Amino acid sequence: MATQTTAERAASRLSLPATDLTMILVVLIWGANFSVMKLALGELPPLAFAALRFTIAGVLLLGLLVAREGVPRLDRATLWKLTWVGVMGNTLYQVLFTLGLQRTSAANASLLIATTPALVAGFGALLGIERLRRSTLLGIGMALAGVSLVLAARGLSFTQSGLVGDLLLLGCSACWTIYTLGVRSLGGGLSPLAITTWTMVTGVPGLLLISTPELLATNWGSISAGAWWGLAYATVLALVVAYVLWNNSVRVAGSNRTAIFGCAIPMVAALVAWPVLGEAPTPLQAVGAALIIAGVLMTRR
Repeated sequence: MATQTTAERAASRLSLPATDLTMILVVLIWGANFSVMKLALGELPPLAFAALRFTIAGVLLLGLLVAREGVPRLDRATLWKLTWVGVMGNTLYQVLFTLGLQRTSAANASLLIATTPALVAGFGALLGIERLRRSTLLGIGMALAGVSLVLAARGLSFTQSGLVGDLLLLGCSACWTIYTLGVRSLGGGLSPLAITTWTMVTGVPGLLLISTPELLATNWGSISAGAWWGLAYATVLALVVAYVLWNNSVRVAGSNRTAIFGCAIPMVAALVAWPVLGEAPTPLQAVGAALIIAGVLMTRR
């Protein structure tokens, strides 16, 4: 068996810290994206907004993939897996999120989506994809407790009238769990860019079909420049850049350690919404933020 060179050992030691830095960037991008999208959705219909950003992102990613790796050649089995992963992680996720958010509170929506790391860890262990270590389990518990405090400070409530919306958002979390584990299970022959591109492209047709009524009914000439800039941010940064970094982290660090970073997104979203939307944080949110950071660090042991 060949031994590792000094350079290879150094690269191995640096891979996870470098991945951590990229995931922090993803958390910042996605955390700010809540405020950016909320402002843009004041003018753009939600399903039309989702269809536009995913279509543009798919075209950009496909062009980037061809420029960097050439014309892709995929066998039928790989294409099928990329298709169902894309439909789960992009088409169904976006539809369930939009419809669920219309029927329940924003606090409930954020909390239910924040259960994704626990779902990823649990299903990953059940499927034998990853081991559920004690430190990982403890870190997930601390992070989810922190998320609960952050959201409780904003008036968390579960009501019977929003039950349908809550169930839709649980389905939304399940879709992202399947997407994350599906990416993890793909063979090593595909780059993170290829995985991101094909799962994006396969998710677009369904979104376009569902959003067609809104796309046709929208008065595009009345949309302001600010809303278009919001669409650009939500497309280029929140989809193209963040998705590539997310999938790369899943491949390098694993689905458990990648998904746990999602617990920090509500904290960033609250901090960005303070100056942008005037939503001032509370001491309870600060305690929750501390638990989130501690939980993320615990999973890195």
